[in-house]
Amino acid sequence: MARVAGILEDDPRPRVAAVLSACRGVTDALLALIGAAERQDPSVGDKVAALRERHAEIANTLLDPQTARVSLDEIDAGCREILALLHTVSLIRTAPDALRDLIVGFGEIWSTRLFSRYLASRERRPGAVRWIDARDVIVVDWGPLGPTVRWTESKANMRDLLNGAPEETLIVTGFIARDAQGRQTTLGRNGSDFTGSIVGNLLDADEIHIWTDVDGVLSADPRLVPDATIIDSLSYQEAMELAYFGAKVIHPQTMAPAVEREIPIWIRNTFAPEKPGTVICARSVSNHQVKGITSIDGLALVNVEGAGMIGVPGTAQRLFGALREHGISVVLISQASSEHSICFAIPQRDAARTAEIVRDTFKGELERGQIQNVDVTEGCSILSVVGDGMAGTPGVAAKAFSSLANVGVNVRAIAQGSSERNISLVVDQRQAGKALGAVHAGFYLSPHTVSIGIIGPGNVGAALLDQIALQTARLAHDFRLDLRVRGIMSSRKMTLADGAIALDRWRDAVASGARAADVAAFEAHINTDRLPHAVIIDCSASAEVASAYPRWLAAGIHVVTPNKRANSGELQLSAEIRDARRHGSTHYLYEATVGAGLPIIQTLRDLRETGDDIRRIEGILSGTLAYLFNVWDGRQPFSAVVADAKANGYTEPDPRDDLSGMDVARKLIILGREMGMPLEIKDVRLEGLVPDSMSDCGTDAFMERLPELDAPMLKRLEDARNAGRVLRYVGSLDADTRTASVGLVELERSHPFANINLTDNIVRFVTGRYDRNPLVVQGPGAGPHVTAAGVFADLLRVCAYLGARL
Repeated sequence: MARVAGILEDDPRPRVAAVLSACRGVTDALLALIGAAERQDPSVGDKVAALRERHAEIANTLLDPQTARVSLDEIDAGCREILALLHTVSLIRTAPDALRDLIVGFGEIWSTRLFSRYLASRERRPGAVRWIDARDVIVVDWGPLGPTVRWTESKANMRDLLNGAPEETLIVTGFIARDAQGRQTTLGRNGSDFTGSIVGNLLDADEIHIWTDVDGVLSADPRLVPDATIIDSLSYQEAMELAYFGAKVIHPQTMAPAVEREIPIWIRNTFAPEKPGTVICARSVSNHQVKGITSIDGLALVNVEGAGMIGVPGTAQRLFGALREHGISVVLISQASSEHSICFAIPQRDAARTAEIVRDTFKGELERGQIQNVDVTEGCSILSVVGDGMAGTPGVAAKAFSSLANVGVNVRAIAQGSSERNISLVVDQRQAGKALGAVHAGFYLSPHTVSIGIIGPGNVGAALLDQIALQTARLAHDFRLDLRVRGIMSSRKMTLADGAIALDRWRDAVASGARAADVAAFEAHINTDRLPHAVIIDCSASAEVASAYPRWLAAGIHVVTPNKRANSGELQLSAEIRDARRHGSTHYLYEATVGAGLPIIQTLRDLRETGDDIRRIEGILSGTLAYLFNVWDGRQPFSAVVADAKANGYTEPDPRDDLSGMDVARKLIILGREMGMPLEIKDVRLEGLVPDSMSDCGTDAFMERLPELDAPMLKRLEDARNAGRVLRYVGSLDADTRTASVGLVELERSHPFANINLTDNIVRFVTGRYDRNPLVVQGPGAGPHVTAAGVFADLLRVCAYLGARL
C-alpha cells in the first residue's frame, strides 16, 4: 500500500482515480470460507478471525490509532455480517450466487477503505481523497457472455457522485457492482481490471494504467521462452488476439470500455514504476511485424471427413449448432476448400463427449458412407503468431513453418483470419515449448538459442570450449545468437547444467562433476523441450559415440564432429546416418574430419554438386606425418621427432593412429564416399609405418619401443636423398580405377607436396575443370586449435541453417 501511494503521489495530474483489488489471496480465502460453510466445517469462525487479524495489522501499521480504530470497527462489522451469511450457507449447505457475491466482495471494500484513509493521511496528493463504492456507480446485467454494463444508468450515477472539483483523488472498489434490481454482484475473476476500464470510460479518462507484477506485456510465456521481451506497443486487436490464445495480457472484456472511447491502456509494474510498460491503443506504433507468440495446451483436434459433405449447404451449421447446444467451446476451425473435411480444436476434457455428439448428429451420413471418419487426436496445443504488421507482408507464414521444420515439429492444422493478424497452428503438445521457442526466435523476438553438448574435452574439445567462451558475448550482441553449452562429457564422467555451464570456468565445472558418463542421459539433457535447437559436438575418437549419431539425428539433435569413425566406418552406419538426417530434418557437419580447419570436404562437395567430373584426389592428409617428414632430416632419431610431435599435440592420443596410416586411410575413405565411391578400410591399399609386432601393446609401451623404427626409417630417408627426392606420406583416390592407396612415397623436390610448411595438409583435385592446373587446398591440418576452429565454423554453419543471421 505504501508503494501504491507513492505511485499515485508521483503522478502530476490533479485528478486521478485509483481502482484497487482485495489484498493478495483474500478473495480466494473468502471463497474457501464459503466452501467450508457448505461442508459445515467448525473452523469457519477461526478463519474469519484470521482475515480480521490480517486487515487489523495493516490498519495498525499504516494509520494513526484513532483512524485505525474507525477502520477496525468497519472490519469487525463486516466480519459479523460474513459470519451471519456463512451461518445461512451452513444451514442450507449451499451458497446461492447472491450470497456468494455478498461475501467475496468484502475484500475490495476493506482494502480500499484502508488505503483511502492511508493516502489521505499522507497529505501528498492535491485536493481531497474520496472513497467511492463501485456498487453506487456501476450497474450490470449478467448474460451468457458475462457482465454487461448498463452505461446510461452508470454514467448518471457517476455524474451524481462527482463534485466537479479540479483536484481530487478517487479510490474506487474493484470487482463489485450492482445489478438492475439493486443487488450486489461481481464482475468475475480479474474483475478489478474490468472496473478500472469501466471507470476510465465513465470519467472519459485520458489514460488507463493497469498495475501488475510484470514490466509489461511479454512476447511469449517466460516460463517457456526465458528470453521473451517486453512489447512496447499493441493495438487493441493484437491484445485481444494474444489474450484469446492464452497470453496473460488483459482480458478482452476488460478492454471493451476503453476501446469504445479509444482510451490507451498501459500495463505497468507496481514494483518497477520507472519502467515504461506496454501501451495498448487504437493505432499501435512498433517496429515489429509480430508482437507476440502464444500457446494453449490441453486441446483435442476433431476431424470430420467425407465426400458427402462437398457442396452440401448447412453442414457446418449442423455441426457447430450441435456443439453449441451441448455447451462445447470450439477454439479453432479449419476447413479444406474442397469442403471434404472440417477440423476443429476443443478442450481435451470434452473430446470423448464431442466425438459422441458429432457421430449422433451425422448418424445417417455415417451409416450411408457419406461421412467416412470422425477422428479425435488428443494431446494438442495451438501456437498462435499475432501482429498487425503481418497483414500484407509476404513470407510471415513461411518463416513460422520453416522455424518449426528446423526443430522437427509437425503442424496438424492451420487457421488464419482474413485480417492476416493471426496465424494459428495446431501442434503436438509435447513439442509446444520447443515450437514456441523456435518461432519466437525465428521472428527475432529473442536470440536464437542453441542447447549444446560437447563430448570429449581433450585437446580439441578444450580448445573448442575456450574459443566458444571468447566469442559468446560477441555472437549474442552482434547476431542475437545464444550458444548455451549445457553439458560436457568425457569417457568417465559428465557435467550438466540446467542453464549453461560458465565457460570461463568450464575446467572447474568438469573437475567437480560427479555424475558418471551416460550417453543416453546426456542426450536427453541436451535435447530439452525448453530450448528449440540441440547440437551435440563429438570431439572424441570413439566408435561407440559415433554409433549414436543416427539416434541423435533422428531425435532432432544436430551433430557436429571431427571424429572420423562414423564416416569411415561400416557403410551401414553411413546409410543409417543419411536416413536419420532425413527423418529428423537435422544437420550433420564434419568438415574437420579431413584437414582440420581447411575447406576440403566443402570444396569437394561444391565441385561435385556443380557437375564437375572429379577424376583424382591426392594429398598429404595427416598433419602429424607432414610435420614428421618436413622436420626430420636424419640428424636426430625418427622416434625423437615423433615424441616431440606428440608433446605438441600434433598427433592423435595414440600416435599409432597416425603412424599406422589408419588416420589417413579414414580420411581417404571419407573423401572417397563424398566422391560417390563406396569405400571401406579393406578397399584401401595401406602401407603403415608401424610393424605388426608393435601394434598390440599399450600406448606407453609403444612409445618406449619407438626407437626400433629409427634404423629402417633412416634407411628409407637416405635412399630418397640419394635419388634426389624427398619422403612424403600421401593418400590417393582414382575415380577411373576406383582405387585408394595410402603410403610413404618418394617425390621430386619440385613437386608441390615437397614444399609445404610443418603441419600443412595439401590436397590436389584433378577434375574436368581443373585438369592441367589442378585445384589445390593447402594449410595447417593438425593441432587442436585449427581443428577446433573448423568444428566451431561447422557449429556456426548449423546455426545459420537454423535461421541465425550470421
